[in-house]
Amino acid sequence: MLLQNRTAAISGAASARGIGLATARLFADHGARIAILDIDEAAARAAAAALGPQHLGVACDVADKASCQAAADQVIASFGHLDILINNAGVTQPVKTLEIDEASWDRIQDINCKGVLFLSQVFIPHMQARKRGSIACMSSVSAQRGGGIFGGPHYSSAKAGVLGLAKAMAREFGPDGIRVNCVTPGLIQTDITGGKLTDEMRRDIIKGIPLNRLGEASDVAGIYLFLASDLSAYVTGAVIDVNGGMLIH
Repeated sequence: MLLQNRTAAISGAASARGIGLATARLFADHGARIAILDIDEAAARAAAAALGPQHLGVACDVADKASCQAAADQVIASFGHLDILINNAGVTQPVKTLEIDEASWDRIQDINCKGVLFLSQVFIPHMQARKRGSIACMSSVSAQRGGGIFGGPHYSSAKAGVLGLAKAMAREFGPDGIRVNCVTPGLIQTDITGGKLTDEMRRDIIKGIPLNRLGEASDVAGIYLFLASDLSAYVTGAVIDVNGGMLIH
């Protein structure tokens, strides 16, 4: 098992068909104790309980620094230490540039980008003290190709911000033994896309994917596992595409 005796906090991990919960299950299968962080406390507790009694469900609004700090305090108090942080929480909105209002801009930026900063800020001092840690951040192919299927320009902007933030943190905290990397998924079949893809849309999208299928949450979870484990011990500041070849660069 790749994560035996390690602990991990995963944000946005309570959704039944989400990447976060798929990651939590895979990490647990590899021996890790998991803290599921989610804005829906009841869902976080239920998801953690389904994994087993050694796991933890914690309320956390990643866009609120105080909420992040409270979650971090609870995780450290319960587990004693944290080895892995997965900044997975995110939201999207399918609008065009001229349709973006200030409230929508702020919401997308706050959850997708500022949330990565806040949650990293509250856990990094603990990792610094231990001189070890792995942080993986959720970006998106939309940050690389200038838009996606379901995300507006403000989503692309926020996810591009995650790339820059993660690379800067990788450079800053590498001397402390902390690795920081990014994952850039393509179109993954989750609750975000559920019910929105018509058969015609699906066929058209798959035409542009060399692997000839849409992604599954488990595809991204596998990359998170790689980045969390010692298999990637000499990898930091990296961006790993999980898009089936939708974007090759």
